Amino acid sequence: MTLISMKFPHTFLSALLFIIASLFCINSMAIGVDADDFIEEASAKNIAAIEAGKLALEKSALPEVRAFARKMIEEKSSANKDLRALASEKNVEMASDAELLAKAKNYVLQQREDESFDASYINNQIDAHKAAIKLFDKASSSTDEDVRQLAATSLPRLEQHLRDAEALVEVVARANKDLDEKLEHSN
Repeated sequence: MTLISMKFPHTFLSALLFIIASLFCINSMAIGVDADDFIEEASAKNIAAIEAGKLALEKSALPEVRAFARKMIEEKSSANKDLRALASEKNVEMASDAELLAKAKNYVLQQREDESFDASYINNQIDAHKAAIKLFDKASSSTDEDVRQLAATSLPRLEQHLRDAEALVEVVARANKDLDEKLEHSN
């Protein structure tokens, strides 16, 4: 037996295993999330953003934070309409607003003791949008065409929301610094 014929079965087997493993990985990446899970999780995240936004409208004194909160309420409400339409099209039973609100409470703002309300809200929104981007990114490779399309078209808007929230970090920090200085001078 020649050296070439001895290597051929091993090389062929290695190549075949590589191709099978690659196909498995591509297939598992393409699955993404199913419509039921995507709709439920995305809806709960939207409800959480809406509720946190309402809270920010009540508690924030910063016009920039209030404007961001209004934008989140408006855009997340619109996004949930799109998710309801997708649920209807897919014959997926979407949870009621009360059920989604109960699930959303896991995502809603928990103010940290060492942060102002505004800092806590903005940090929450940054974390929430990073999580949403991961969900929508995963869904953008779903085998379900409608889920994939909705997720892919929503990603740029979510990424913009993240950039907007990140830009507010400096605004909030400046406002907190100014408040601290005022408090120091009044004492």
